[in-house]
Amino acid sequence: MTASTVTTSPSVFTTPSAPVSATVARLVFERAIRMVPVRVDYPDGSSRGDDSPGAPVLELVRPGAFFARLGRDTKIGFGESYMAGDWKAGEGTDLADLLTPFAARLTSLVAPPLQRLRALVDRRLPQDQDNTLSGSRSNIAAHYDLSNELFAAFLDPTMTYSCALFDNDAHLGEADDRALLERAQLLKLDAMLDLSRVGPGTRLLEIGTGWGSLAVRAAKRGANVTSITLSAEQRDLALERARAAGVADRVDIALTDYREVHGSYDAIVSIEMIEAVGEAYWATYLSAVDRLLAPGGTASIQTITMAHDRLLATRHSYGWIQKYIFPGGLIPSLPAIEQTLRSHTTLRVEGRRELGPHYARTLALWREQFRQQWPQVRGQGFDETFRRMWEFYLAYCEAGFRSDYLGVSQLQLARRPSWA
Repeated sequence: MTASTVTTSPSVFTTPSAPVSATVARLVFERAIRMVPVRVDYPDGSSRGDDSPGAPVLELVRPGAFFARLGRDTKIGFGESYMAGDWKAGEGTDLADLLTPFAARLTSLVAPPLQRLRALVDRRLPQDQDNTLSGSRSNIAAHYDLSNELFAAFLDPTMTYSCALFDNDAHLGEADDRALLERAQLLKLDAMLDLSRVGPGTRLLEIGTGWGSLAVRAAKRGANVTSITLSAEQRDLALERARAAGVADRVDIALTDYREVHGSYDAIVSIEMIEAVGEAYWATYLSAVDRLLAPGGTASIQTITMAHDRLLATRHSYGWIQKYIFPGGLIPSLPAIEQTLRSHTTLRVEGRRELGPHYARTLALWREQFRQQWPQVRGQGFDETFRRMWEFYLAYCEAGFRSDYLGVSQLQLARRPSWA
């Protein structure tokens, strides 16, 4: 898959004609700017917002196009306008620093009377992104089959694409960033394996292979690993990495859906997979974990989370992330997970570790590596629109974790005795 199959969209390359909604969008935006410690610079030399020294600067390049996109679809238009070059971070302003104040005030930027109109203006989730058996394969391929080389350019040597766990004494700049990230990712993998009590002889099921880092780590502990993925690109490289690590005899990687897995496993690990399942299938996913976990076994899942009230307010609306990065995805809340477990499984949360600040740090390192490696990525055929899309994605997510709009939890799941 090439960048053009992801970024070529009339909504990016064609400025919408929406004079009335653009005017409304401008009024709402300029009201919001008064509530955020950010300065907005216009092409005519005027500014709005915070004019104090050091305030992050949003530079409007094409205000007309920017407000037209916001007016047509606020949740998608802001990111699309960055992809199109309608705005950028001002000189000396880091993109995540600019987005974080917006993320911290996301629930209050729009006046309450206008928030009540959400149902009228939000776009519904498209049916073709539903995570049926065929839909899941298409959704996963849209992101993870972009190319292994793309992900290798900004990930650490373990090729681990999820929140890392940093030592308390690990600081940015104290060592090579990739080496620092590699150490933090290995620490995260060990933490998840420890939560599921994985050791010699453990029959381990991993739901969501990635590029094989956890499967290899578990096999080195002596576990017998079955790992499943829907990405052919990931499966092929993960098998190659298992062979290179000398553990291919203890690692089986299948190109299959979690709903198609059979058997019984002493331990199950699934890292940042539930977000890709979709709300309609959370019960199916967690029921599969319950069904496949042997008596006395332990499961661990790592999941991005959002506050429950935000989930309820946004779960049916279609956003920029779903359109361009993770089709079919939806971030759950901890109460939603716990309620699904109670209603559909015999499993309960027995342990929990919070990693939110660690994800902000992980994303900052990924974004810096992506910037440094952009000439290599561009050489793979990815264009400037893709560069802006990917930088916005990483900075947008970093801002979410920095502002606590998003969190990430490692959850230990086990069956409680019927008498407990």
